[in-house]
Amino acid sequence: MNLFKYASPQTFYPLAGRLIPFFAIGAGLFIIYGLYIGMLVAPTDFQQGDAYRIIYVHVPAAWFSMFLYVVMAVYAILGLSLNAKLSFMMAKSIAPTGAMFTFVALITGAFWGRPTWGAWWVWDARLTSELILLFLYIGYMSLQAGIDDTRRSDRASAILAIVGVINVPIIYFSVKWWNTLHQGSSINTSGSSMAAVMLQAMLIMALGFWLYSAAVILTRVRREIEDRARATAWLNEFKD
Repeated sequence: MNLFKYASPQTFYPLAGRLIPFFAIGAGLFIIYGLYIGMLVAPTDFQQGDAYRIIYVHVPAAWFSMFLYVVMAVYAILGLSLNAKLSFMMAKSIAPTGAMFTFVALITGAFWGRPTWGAWWVWDARLTSELILLFLYIGYMSLQAGIDDTRRSDRASAILAIVGVINVPIIYFSVKWWNTLHQGSSINTSGSSMAAVMLQAMLIMALGFWLYSAAVILTRVRREIEDRARATAWLNEFKD
């Protein structure tokens, strides 16, 4: 199969339509199963009690808040370097989902922090850099919405996405670089300090979030293709 032919919006549009139902159904099944294991099967933490169970939403959401920003920046680079319309559309379609995961990570982190730290919010390095990530997403979407010319909005927002990607390693390494309240990662290259069933629930939730992201982003990019096609047709009619 020649994958390069799907770099065109016209050929990518029907492919995305065929993939969306599979991603959507898979997302629902994995998220439900992950929540079942995390909320009902996984044991109670001996230090944090049942309050820790929010990590089954918080941690995968935080992962995807960073992962989607990196993917968005990659599409922005491709759009600028190759002048690829579909890449710009993909970047634009990723931003709302990334912003949503960032917001979920911050909110669930607050609910986890209240019983753990005794405060809803602290100006911790990781929390602050995650908040900056939300502002970067909002700034990207604001540029897209605030500039009428599609080419200019694509390029301006792409530059912001590329510059802002430096914040992602800051979020990830913040607990190592600074003395923060936020605990370090329980999963790393040397293994995991979590119980097997806890790790299983978290990874299943992460897979569910990935499938959800794919379904929503593909749905949004199809709508973007439709909107731009209608705008082009209208402009052509106006010129005629």
